[in-house]
Amino acid sequence: MTRRNDSALRCSGCRLHRALCACALLPRIETRTRVLVFIHHLEDRKSTNTGRLAAKCLVNSELVVRGRESESPRAFVAEPGRQPLLLFPHPAALPLERFVDADRPITLVVPDGTWRQAAKVRRRVPGLGDVPCVALPPGPPSLYRMRAEPHAGALGTIEAIARALGLLEGPSVQEALERVLRIVVERALWVRGSLGTASVTDGIPAGVRRHDPGATSRGPLRA
Repeated sequence: MTRRNDSALRCSGCRLHRALCACALLPRIETRTRVLVFIHHLEDRKSTNTGRLAAKCLVNSELVVRGRESESPRAFVAEPGRQPLLLFPHPAALPLERFVDADRPITLVVPDGTWRQAAKVRRRVPGLGDVPCVALPPGPPSLYRMRAEPHAGALGTIEAIARALGLLEGPSVQEALERVLRIVVERALWVRGSLGTASVTDGIPAGVRRHDPGATSRGPLRA
């Protein structure tokens, strides 16, 4: 079975192979900040996507799938009393730090997709044209190792959300989301043979074989 045709073997929540499902390890995090993720429909099906994962962890969040030709784009409507911000490093983007301790709670709009797909969100989603863009401050290298990124400093979606909420909500929220990222990425790398069992955060479920994660075995795990 090819990777393109193995969707039946994957969890619909975390997108890992069912035997490696991490859904039971996902926290449910309460935040004052509302997170609205606009995910491109092609990205939504990929096992390497992390935007859907972030939405599963955040109670005050919503995932909107966009870009299907058969559907009219859903417009963004700002909620009264909230400050909407679009998390994207546009040349005119404001530093997100300016909005720490803001009087109004924030709705953080996050485009999810390839760099090219994300860059089009402001134009393609009605109502986002006047929403100010904000950018993250420089930070450490990305933890995301699932696929190559075209720009230096690029982050996985859950990672960008984690760093943004680290500023707006506090370090504990960032740490919780980054832990989720490590669990999922390291399990995926383990399947590829790129990471030893002992190096996987929260380990590998007992009995799962690296060469066939959709099945289980009573034999010992190999590092």
